[in-house]
Formats: sequence, C-alpha cells, structure tokens
Amino acid sequence: MDAQLIAFTGVAAGMVAMPGADFTVVVRNALVSRRAGIACALGVAGGLLLHTALAVAGVAAVLAAVPALFRALQLVGGGYVLYLGARTLWSLRQTRAVAVEATGPRRNRAVAAEATGTRRNRAVVAEATGPAAFAARPLRQGFVTNALNPKAPITFLSLLPQFVPAGSPALPRTLLLALIVVVLALLWFPAVALLVDRLGRWLREPRAARAVEGVTGAALTLLGVLLLLEPLRAA
Repeated sequence: MDAQLIAFTGVAAGMVAMPGADFTVVVRNALVSRRAGIACALGVAGGLLLHTALAVAGVAAVLAAVPALFRALQLVGGGYVLYLGARTLWSLRQTRAVAVEATGPRRNRAVAAEATGTRRNRAVVAEATGPAAFAARPLRQGFVTNALNPKAPITFLSLLPQFVPAGSPALPRTLLLALIVVVLALLWFPAVALLVDRLGRWLREPRAARAVEGVTGAALTLLGVLLLLEPLRAA
C-alpha cells in the first residue's frame, strides 16, 4: 500500500466516523433493535456508495455548477433530517403522556410500556408488517439521510483527485478510493449499531431510554434546522 493510499484511508476514516446525522440516525435505530441498527447502517453505506459513484462519474460537478440545484437538495435533505428529529421527539412526548395518564388498575400496564420503551413500537410494527418490512424502514432512513446530503458528492469530488498520482489512470484509482470509503462505512456504522445494542440493557432502562431518545431527537432536529438555514442564508 503506497503512502497516498494510507493517507487517504486515514482522512476517509475521519470523515466517516465524524458525528453527524448518519451517526445519530444509526444510534436511534439501534436503540430499537440490533436488526434495525444494522439495517440503518447498511443504508448509510448505500448512500455513501451512491455519493462516491456520483463523484467518480463527475455528476457532482453539476451540483457545484448549478447553485440553485445544490440549494434545493440541501433544503430537501435538511427537511428530512428535521422530520426524523421531530418525529422522535413527538414519539417521546406520547410515551410520557401515556405514563402520566396511567392510574389505578392501568398502572401495571403503564409500567410495562415504560420499561419496554422503544421496543414496544418495534413489536407493533413487526406484527403489522413482518420482519422484512420492519428492516426495510431503517434501511431506507439510513440511505435517505445520507443520500440527501449534497455536500458529500462535492466533498468526494474535491478530495479524490488529491490522491490520484500524477500520470496514473484516474478511473481505476478513483474507484479504489471510493471502495475504501464504502468499506470503512460498512465497518464503522454496523460497529456503532452493535455497540449500542450491546449496551442496550442499560440504554433501554426507562430513564436512560428517554434521555437517549430525547438527545438523539434534539440532535436530529438541530442538525435539520442547521441544514435548512445554510441554503437560506446563501440565497
């Protein structure tokens, strides 16, 4: 492995591991179940695969050349992340409302619902849609969250050429660099999902589950707002 390839791997690892919407949405789904977390992680990796393919194809240059299209994609992506955050916070609010309203003979039911936390929603969805459809939802969330980030293809478009040696064929080298990014994502995000699931017994305790869900919901909401404000300020 040459020095440039080693350097690129380090840079790409830092980019992939950097906390953001991808990391937050994987943690949120991993709190539901291991399957949901890994499915979401694979979705994020799929989004990165799309971005690197766009960069290799040069389509990202179009986004850089057409500011209106770039801003439109920013608004769509920011809106989606904001939707995920608001939905998480709303779900947390409903769970608290059920716990507060439960009294008398309904108390045991409220305690059981509180103890299961987000796993209760998982059981309802799984019964209604089946395991395959249940896994498809977090997979879609991970993919859309990453794919709707228009900065990613432009970042890759500007980054990849820096690690192509002068005089060597650009396409094979760029494809190799893109593959490294996708492999790193396939290692990092499932590892995050498995770690969250491993700590799940503690994280799914009623108070801890509410705290983590509140933090992830607030983080997604804040990220969504920031993503929406950036193109509006540039307009």
